[in-house]
Amino acid sequence: MRPIAEFPNTRVQDIRYVLTDVDDTLTHHGKLPAKTFLALERLQKAGLRVIPVTAGSSGWCDLIARMWPVDAVIGENGGFYFGRQSNGIAIERRYWTDKAGRDKDGERLRAVLDEIVRLVPGTAPSPDQRYREATLAVTTGDGRLPERLAIDRILAMLGEAGLRATINSMWVLGWAGDFDKLAMTRRLMHERFAIGIEAERDHFLFIGDSPNDEPMFSFFPHSIAVATVRQYVHRMTARPHWITRGPGGDGFVEVVNTLLGPKNRAR
Repeated sequence: MRPIAEFPNTRVQDIRYVLTDVDDTLTHHGKLPAKTFLALERLQKAGLRVIPVTAGSSGWCDLIARMWPVDAVIGENGGFYFGRQSNGIAIERRYWTDKAGRDKDGERLRAVLDEIVRLVPGTAPSPDQRYREATLAVTTGDGRLPERLAIDRILAMLGEAGLRATINSMWVLGWAGDFDKLAMTRRLMHERFAIGIEAERDHFLFIGDSPNDEPMFSFFPHSIAVATVRQYVHRMTARPHWITRGPGGDGFVEVVNTLLGPKNRAR
């Protein structure tokens, strides 16, 4: 991973779409700094499309789609995307799986989640689990990512149940189906913006911080991690090309300053 300071100025002009993780990429210690929120707004005002791509629940994503300066949001690790409709008020909701499929998968996920909490000491459903529509999320009783041995056991249990699984900085995640962040990015860009990401990948920049971002890191040549990623690289096979100095939202602001700096693009 090369320092973000080495990101080539010649490539900055090519970037039209900024995709970003949320937890510990925009946030830091669970909070969204004002300067990070303003950085999102700066990107939009500069004419770039901005799309958060998060493992956060549908409850979070509804608020993001309605109130943040973004063009759409992908949630629950690719289980859906939300975006404003053309009237600027109503929210369009597109899911990877239809409602009947989500209901069926939901029963399966709840059963596996109950089993994990019963068998892995100190674990609990994520506080936002009631607002999830496509995934299960496991934390500790006080809402943190479980310890390493517990993570490994949970991942093994999810695999034995035939589910896909990964982790980020907050949760161990499990789901049924063939979606992930990259798969839903491909669908969203095609359906909402008539863009094929294979042909346009050089115009995208992705920013993330943890293992559930690996599909994005491996696909996009302009992939950047905030410094928080150093906690998780031992679990990752696909790594970003660049890394920021600062963690979380501080790192994100570094990236925006690189994109919108006076030598690169008008603010």
